[in-house]
Amino acid sequence: MLTSGQIDRWLREDIGHHDVTNEVPGDTKGRLVAKQKGVAAGISAAASVFEHLGVSVVSSLENGTPVSAGDVVFETAGPARETLRAERLAVNLAGHASGVATNTRRAVERAQAVDPTVRIAGTRKTTPGLRGIEKRAVVAGGGDSHRLDLSHMVLIKDNHIAEMGLENALETFQKRVSFATNIAVEAESLEAAQRAIETGADIVLLDNFSPDELQTIVESLTTAREQVSQNVLLEASGGITLETLHAYAATGVDIISMGSLTHSASSLDYSFRTD
Repeated sequence: MLTSGQIDRWLREDIGHHDVTNEVPGDTKGRLVAKQKGVAAGISAAASVFEHLGVSVVSSLENGTPVSAGDVVFETAGPARETLRAERLAVNLAGHASGVATNTRRAVERAQAVDPTVRIAGTRKTTPGLRGIEKRAVVAGGGDSHRLDLSHMVLIKDNHIAEMGLENALETFQKRVSFATNIAVEAESLEAAQRAIETGADIVLLDNFSPDELQTIVESLTTAREQVSQNVLLEASGGITLETLHAYAATGVDIISMGSLTHSASSLDYSFRTD
């Protein structure tokens, strides 16, 4: 949840010790306008900046709404000085979040054109301080947020395995976590994936395989999944791009996680205009 303290920190960064630009008297109306096609996100966060400064947001689109150039995303009314102070921060937040949502929507559409059941997920490769906004933007674009932080799911990665061993790590975390907490294991080989399934992993993260390698592994894991639990999910990750997404979606994995949804998304172009 976006807090007043967070908005205050952002505003202090932008306003500085003395605002010499926005001492404008009176009231005004404004509107946030899309300048290109995309998916709106970060709208509630952007609106909160105006509301924090006493400017009313009188109408707005919902997160996840498709927009085209010229569409009004939301409208404001209030003191001109506060409106102008909020403008840049709000545009930056909405633009960045909408870029993430637009990027995610493209990925979801490309993947599900190949396999309607595959899920596209984000990762923890987010901007410090903006994770909540970026994760919500992934969801607005039709993706899965994945774990929000380290408390949401155990992910046993290569470094954990190097320090503890795969089976020992799995058994250790199984004793520590709640029954409601999933455990995922990163596997860099077919043999490691089989061991993870046999030891009780809920999710096997198949990392850094080519589409051909991944398909072979998924097919090879069919027997292990049937013997242990068909509920074990297979997740693909590692260097997957929009250009290669269709090939990964055809491999039979359940989830494709992509750090590029957040760390490589271009900002959607918005303009804020006053009357």
